[in-house]
Parts: sequence; structure tokens; C-alpha cells
Amino acid sequence: MIEKLLPHGVVVVETFEDLPGEQSFPGEESLVANAVESRRREFITARRCARDALARLGHAPVPIGAGPKREPLWPAGVVGSITHTTGFRAAAVASQSVLASIGIDTERNDRLPDGVEETITVSGEPEMLASLSRAFPATHWNRMLFSAKESVYKAWYPLTGRWLGFEDVRLVIDPVGTFAAKLLVDGARIDDGPPLVEFRGRFVIAHGLIATAVTVPSDAVAPCSRPDP
Repeated sequence: MIEKLLPHGVVVVETFEDLPGEQSFPGEESLVANAVESRRREFITARRCARDALARLGHAPVPIGAGPKREPLWPAGVVGSITHTTGFRAAAVASQSVLASIGIDTERNDRLPDGVEETITVSGEPEMLASLSRAFPATHWNRMLFSAKESVYKAWYPLTGRWLGFEDVRLVIDPVGTFAAKLLVDGARIDDGPPLVEFRGRFVIAHGLIATAVTVPSDAVAPCSRPDP
């Protein structure tokens, strides 16, 4: 599902179920030592997806640690992203020579709790969401916006080392399956790359899920989505 959203060169492994009785990979136990069982299951499965994806890039299985913001710590020369929600886990990885960063997110295509939309939208977005909801009522568009901004953050943080709030991004959604996310804050990076200005991404609605993805090319001024065939 998610691989359709990402450019060539990205390896995606995803699953809709956990393996009964699967244990934490050695070196990762402490990351979920105090987690409830449902959280342990999704963590273990998602990390396995990540290792399977890394193996396809030629990497031996290793523990995938977590950074200060709980972000996955990838082997040198690799970029990636992990997502998990009820009934779905996935990981996407690529060589750093192909992409500078990846962000993926999945959410159930369900209504957001009352009051959440007001905390994740900026000027112009509520009107856009209302218009989309009238035209395409089967999709919970505020949930899609939430997911897209999560994907943007996951791609943003490894390149900047800074927090990015929902209020720091303005989204424009095209119902055909793409979105543009304009940054409302300084996009200076901690590497030698050009400042981030806008992310472009893709999304899909399938299996009761909303999946979103963005990438930052390793040699371009701004991120771009998968080119049309």
C-alpha cells in the first residue's frame, strides 16, 4: 500500500498482523519495557518490518534504537520511517544517496475526536476540509490532514533536529491523492542541504486506512513526491 506512494529506490515492508508470541529483538527490549501489551506488539512488529526492509538494502539485522524524540536510529547511510496503527505496521527505508529523508504515517479512516481539528489546523484549512468533506464524505479529511502533517514532521526532524508543530504547516490537499505542505517556520537544516520550504506528498485511502508519505531528495531544493508514470 505505502510503496505506491514512494519513489523508486525506497524499500517498504508492511503487514496487517502481528506474529503471536514474537519477542523484542535483542537490544530493543528497554524501549518497550514499560509499555502495555498492545504497544509492545505494534513496536515489535514495526521494528521487524524495518529490519526486513534494511535486509533488502543489504544490511545485517541490528537493533534499531530510538533518539530523543523517539525517532528510529538507522544504520549509517540509511534514512527511513516507521508507522503503526490499529491493524497495520510498516517501515520504509532508502540509501542516503537516494533520499535525504522519508516520512510515512497511517491512521484509521475514522472521525477525529471532538476538538482536535481546531488544534491541528491553521487559517484556510478548516474551509478546505469542509469542502472536501462535502464532495467526498467517505473520507475523514481532518484525519488525513493529521496524518499528512505527521509524515511531514517525520521527514523534517532528522534534517533539522527541531520540533515542528501542527500550526507550523499549512496543507493544500488535492483529492486525487496528493498534497502540498508549506512550512510557516524557518526551514534551515543541520546538514549542508538547502532550507526546507515545502513538502509535497501523496496519500491513499484503502483497507479502512489513510496512508501518507513525503520524501526529501538528496540533491534537490525541495521535497517531491513520486513522479507520475
